[in-house]
Amino acid sequence: MRKIAILIFIIFCSCNKEKPKETLNDIPKEIPKEASYFKQIKCNDVKLPEPVYGDWMHSRKEKGQTFEQYFMSKHIIPTNEVNIIYIRPIGNFNALQKKQIQLLNEYLEIYFQLKTKTLEPISNDVVPNSYRRMIAEGHEQLLAGYLLTDVLKEERPVNSIALMGLSELDLYPKPEWNYVFGLASYHDKVAVSSIYRLQDGKLTSENFNLCLSRLLKISSHEIGHMFGLHHCTNANCVMNGTNSMDETDRHSIRLCSVCQRKLNSCIKYDNKKRLLDLEKYFKKNALIDEFELMKKDIHVIR
Repeated sequence: MRKIAILIFIIFCSCNKEKPKETLNDIPKEIPKEASYFKQIKCNDVKLPEPVYGDWMHSRKEKGQTFEQYFMSKHIIPTNEVNIIYIRPIGNFNALQKKQIQLLNEYLEIYFQLKTKTLEPISNDVVPNSYRRMIAEGHEQLLAGYLLTDVLKEERPVNSIALMGLSELDLYPKPEWNYVFGLASYHDKVAVSSIYRLQDGKLTSENFNLCLSRLLKISSHEIGHMFGLHHCTNANCVMNGTNSMDETDRHSIRLCSVCQRKLNSCIKYDNKKRLLDLEKYFKKNALIDEFELMKKDIHVIR
């Protein structure tokens, strides 16, 4: 009997020791009051115009997500063990493209106020021929779902709160679709996007900033989903749904006051520090429109 008791004790201790850390928030009992910061910047939220044919909201009647709905939902939160955002380049990138990836790393670290690391690039050869197609001469596409589930999901670092794959080649989601900007599995905390359609054919010094702005928008949008943020219907916001590059260009890089409040309830950062960091980043990289947006928010909180 003593041997059996010892064995049960060892099994019990082993199970407790191997139990993974929970990264989902515990649903709280009380909704926190809206901080003055969010009330102040609300005046800079820009109302969404009526959607026109081709816009995301024209064919999708999304109800949006209130702060209260977000706060009471189950979503991932950073812990001491799981708190790093990773970027995984996929393919062969030229010097300008590598610079954009470096600037994306800097931006995501500021935007989410979490450590962000860029992993070594992996070859396009990780995708078998059966999951790639040539739709025109020199225009090859990779199956986004394969990259998501068979590559990124399998290699996600244990301390990763989000893993963003970045492909140099165009992506498609299934045979009957022409292309997709990106794809994500929010449950698995992995996403993949392509820089192919952000570049207007070719990335140059002339279109560098426009393409960089698109990359920052799309990446922060997808990772925002990983933290539980739904598409925003409250204001012109980086979390708005988008159907095209033109619509992406029309959408703001700024999180509206409601979405900022959601993200801050999940990641406990200093709102003013984040805002000043973003302003400095946009100024340093000559992203003028984006810089002006941050200046407006800074003006109202001072």
